[in-house]
Amino acid sequence: MIDYDTLRLIWWALLGVLLAGFGVTGGFDLGVGAMLRVLGRTDDERKVLVNVVAPTWDGNQVWLILGAGAVFAAMPLAYATSFSVLYPAMLAALFALFFRPTGFEYRAKVNKARWRNFWDWALVIGGALPAIVFGVAFGLILSGIPFHFDPDMRVVMDGGLWDAVTPFALFAGVVSLVMLSMHGAAFVNLKTVDTLQVRAISWMRRLALLLIVLLAAGGLWIAQGIEGYSLHGPMLANQVSTPLDQHVVREVGAWLNNFKAHPWMWSAPIAAMAGAALAAWLAWYPLIALLFSGISVAGVIATAGFAAFPFLLPSSTHPDHSLTIWNAAASPHTLTWMTAAAVVFVPIILAYTSWVFHVLRGPVRASHLKNNEYGTY
Repeated sequence: MIDYDTLRLIWWALLGVLLAGFGVTGGFDLGVGAMLRVLGRTDDERKVLVNVVAPTWDGNQVWLILGAGAVFAAMPLAYATSFSVLYPAMLAALFALFFRPTGFEYRAKVNKARWRNFWDWALVIGGALPAIVFGVAFGLILSGIPFHFDPDMRVVMDGGLWDAVTPFALFAGVVSLVMLSMHGAAFVNLKTVDTLQVRAISWMRRLALLLIVLLAAGGLWIAQGIEGYSLHGPMLANQVSTPLDQHVVREVGAWLNNFKAHPWMWSAPIAAMAGAALAAWLAWYPLIALLFSGISVAGVIATAGFAAFPFLLPSSTHPDHSLTIWNAAASPHTLTWMTAAAVVFVPIILAYTSWVFHVLRGPVRASHLKNNEYGTY
């Protein structure tokens, strides 16, 4: 029987894996959408780009749905609180995502340039806005969200959403957009030929360099200008805790404490920056470049997770009410059964995803689409 603390650690790690899975797979879908009008300069080129991601985008969304479901079951208090305090932002991302299935399905239904242009811009919004919102969400976690719990454990938002948005959160949104756009360009590099491929390589290299600069700037900002959170006082092992029986201290540079205590965690930011650099350097080896781009995305997500651990939703107005993996987790019984299910189903999802991309390997060519041999989007 796995003890309660270990189960909570396992599910913190699994949630990170699910987020990284969505970032790596759904991330290049969002990135291609955001870059659709930049990489595709003609209607034929944009048709190729749409057919690059349209066959797999809905399967990649499974990682997002699975992650949301896992938070609901494994960290229910964090799920309920996040949907209370971040509801407008989540609605914005959700409505933007609505443009994706409609854009993919409707773009080719009417043979008029104005119609296709409308859905092209819808796909741009459906790619760029969620990428920004997801990044802002990570930025809010690191800068803190204004909320607290009343004596009956009901969450109370201390002000509106705009009171929660900080310059660092907006900066994180820009980082996310740049990162996923780079990843999207890396996928286009793999899946296209000729002019589109050359253009994708050019943009991937520029965005990779910009991402490295932004990550370095963000690291300095966190080290010298952002108040982090740290737990103080004894924690009862294997016991249920609540946000009302802990003491949290805020201080500049606290988000680096885990890296100082566990030097191996530096592998995450190193992977984020080195992955981007190697993706740009090895751009003419498309599969390798995409692999390193994915490593960069996963490294950025892991860096944020390592920095914030064990916090899930820090409170900027009442730090002692911050949510951590210790006080937001479900019961041991729930986590035990979920762990057993994850052992069975996560490998199945990985195997199925690998099989789909193996079947759909190879570039998408404009000549194929004109002859209706492949794709109808």
